[in-house]
Formats: sequence, structure tokens, C-alpha cells
Amino acid sequence: MTRAPRVLALAILAALLTGAAPTPEATPDPVSTATPTPTPSATPTPEETEEPTIRDRQYWIDDYGISDAWETSRGAGVTIAVIDTGIVDGPSEFEGAVIGGKDVSGLGTADGRTPVDVLDRSHGSWVASLAAARGGDDPDAMIGVAPEASLLSVSLAFRAAGAAPFAQQIADAVVWSVDNGADIINLSLTTNDPSWDESWDDAFLYAMQNDVVVVVAAGNRGSGTESVGAPATIPGVLTVAGVDPDGKASDKASTQGITIGVSAPSENLLGVSADDTIDEWNGTSGAAPIVAGVAALVRSAHPELSAVDVINRIVKTATKPADADAVPDAFYGYGLVNAEAAVNADVAHVTQNPMGSLERWIDVYRREAAGPQPTPTVTPVEVAPLPPADAPTEAGASYLPSQEELRYGTLPLVALSGAGILVVLGVIATVRRVRSARVRRSPSKP
Repeated sequence: MTRAPRVLALAILAALLTGAAPTPEATPDPVSTATPTPTPSATPTPEETEEPTIRDRQYWIDDYGISDAWETSRGAGVTIAVIDTGIVDGPSEFEGAVIGGKDVSGLGTADGRTPVDVLDRSHGSWVASLAAARGGDDPDAMIGVAPEASLLSVSLAFRAAGAAPFAQQIADAVVWSVDNGADIINLSLTTNDPSWDESWDDAFLYAMQNDVVVVVAAGNRGSGTESVGAPATIPGVLTVAGVDPDGKASDKASTQGITIGVSAPSENLLGVSADDTIDEWNGTSGAAPIVAGVAALVRSAHPELSAVDVINRIVKTATKPADADAVPDAFYGYGLVNAEAAVNADVAHVTQNPMGSLERWIDVYRREAAGPQPTPTVTPVEVAPLPPADAPTEAGASYLPSQEELRYGTLPLVALSGAGILVVLGVIATVRRVRSARVRRSPSKP
């Protein structure tokens, strides 16, 4: 397949190698009639004269077991929803791949095929081409990880002010994707915030309860993401970190966090742009659709597997990185994705998602206000009646003692006082008698 823009790109690369300054306006003649004069002392070798093809530059196809997995599966029958800036209509790599779409931003076209972000207008197309570009056998056309999978293009606004808030756009996009047949959802975006809007609870839980694999990007330090942010922090999603071409954790095109599930290439990636050229780019925005493509290969080869089993296969068959002491690791997750092993290895079925349970998280952290409580049943207790009250008495003068005061205060006091007086009088009388007797007994004087 011959396309003038790609020829221009190759010409620019050749000019850079020879030290010439390219001009954007220059369009080379696709047919050259000039015959160079050979120099006997400097005969070029094929390696020096032949530029690498687009297919040659897609190193992840062979290095990560994708070409081997193609012997079993190429993603047929599986649909990947790309929630992004929109998959552009026009490039041959998307012909027959995009089967539907939706714009949730209010800024694009109804089919989701018109990019809605000025700065990142190619982003959605780059992502989609890594997942499922239909390159065929053309060495200068890009091929996706799952070249026979179908795509849904759901366009949203990253920076522009859409008709709805960004959080609501994501929730609407996820629900629409599920309702329109997505088996896998790819979200190559981050909020740089570990928390998320409550509207995402229902949307992402809806996807998981409908057996959809949700793949998200971990984020990039080069873009200011030091650790994973939502949606990569949502339990149950498959978060993808990035590595360089040597399989080392990328310094700029990745980040870290305990929610990372697996790693994939995020440097020197290629993507079909909105203007139908092949661009080189970096970021976990590209690592995520590589893993989404692997998920499509697994689901195509094993249509009976649940989304939880698909995620478990991908993380359990990942290759442990040499510089990780144990997995899961904060930089690699469970390791480097291995497409061939994910498709063909013997992995036991599981019932729980290794990336956590959103439903459980909601139960713990989003407890709703309790509903009306049932009225308790109380058995009545019989209480004995109180004795009748004393009849009221007529009120007397306040300075006269009452009957109670007379009974318990005044009368006892009078009785005690009278007894005391009698005792004293008796003592006095006795003393007088004793003195009188002594006087009578005394002798008379002479």
C-alpha cells in the first residue's frame, strides 16, 4: 500500500540521517529516475540502504508473544470499545474494524468518528490502531495486536468543555459501550487523582457485572503522574504500566502504584494518526491497548471464559521482570504481558478478580443511608396498681403544727421534756432530804 504521507515521513527520516533539513511543504516524487554513481570504495550493504518497515518497527509483536498467539487467535468475534478522542474515519487500517460509535462530549459527530480534542485529536486513533488495526500483509501498514477484533469509537473531550462534565462523560461512555456489545473497554486516560466521582461506581460496576474486561492506563511521570490515579485505582480494572524496549520500567512513560496489574511497551510505539500517517509516540496510553488486544485474543480463543478469568490469565501468565524481587510489584504489577502464554497456557478457573472487587469496595466505602427500620415488637408488661392516695386535708394556719408534725415532732418532744423535768425535780428532792437528815444527826454544842 502506497500513501504519500508515509512516503514523506520516510523521506524526512532519510533526510535527517543525511543531515539535510526537511521542509514540510516538500512532497517527494514517488517514482525516482535518478541513477546514483556507485563508488567502488564505499559499497552500501542492504542494512545501510533499506529503511525499516512499519511492521519491522512494531517490536512488541514478536517480543511479547503476539505473533505466536496469532497461530491460535487473532481476536475474531470480540469487540473493543475505545473511549477516547475518537477513531478517525479514513485510514485503511480502520476499514471494516469500526462497527459503531457514539459521541458523549456533545462536540463531535453522532458516530464518534470525529476527533473532538485539538491537541490530542490523534490520540484515539493511535490507541485504536495498537489494539486492532487491520494492516494485513502490507509491511508499511500498521497491524494491531488483535487484527480481527471489532472496534467501537466513543468520543469524549479531554480538555474542551463538553456538554456534560468529564466525569459524567466517562460514566455515559462506559454504560453505552456495555449496552452496545463491548467485550473489552479501553481507557487510556488518567485523572491524576486516586478518588473518583460516585457516578463511576455504578458505571464501572455495570460493566463488570455484565462480564466486560476494563483495561486502563497507569499514567506517565512525563505528564506529571507520580502514582496511579483514577480510573486506574478502581478495584477490578486491569491497570497497565509501561516499559521501554528492553523491558525495563519506563522512567517517563509510566508510573507506579499498588493497583498495577501488568506491564506492556510504552516507548517507541507507533500509531495511525488522524491525518492518515504513522506517528511514533510514548506513554501508557499505548501500553493499555496492547493489553486490551491481548485480552481480545484470549476472549476469542476461549469464548467461554468470564471477564475475571481473562484478567486472571493475563496477570498469572505475565513474565516476571528480572529487576523485580517479587510480584505484584509497584512498577510492573505481575510482570510483562505474554500474549502466547495468556492464550495457550493451562490456567485454572477463578471466581474472584485478582485486581479486587468494586462491589465490595462500594459496600465498605460508599455505604448508603439506611432505609426505614422495622418497628420492634414489644411484649406489654403488667404492673401492679399503686395504693390509693391519702384523702386531701383542709389547709390550716401555716403557723400551727400539722398532725404529722404533732405526731412525730411536737408530742415526743413534750413527753421527753416532761420526763426530763420530773427527773430533775426528783434529784433535787432527794438532795434536800439527805441534807435534812445530816442536820438532825449533828450533836448540840455545850
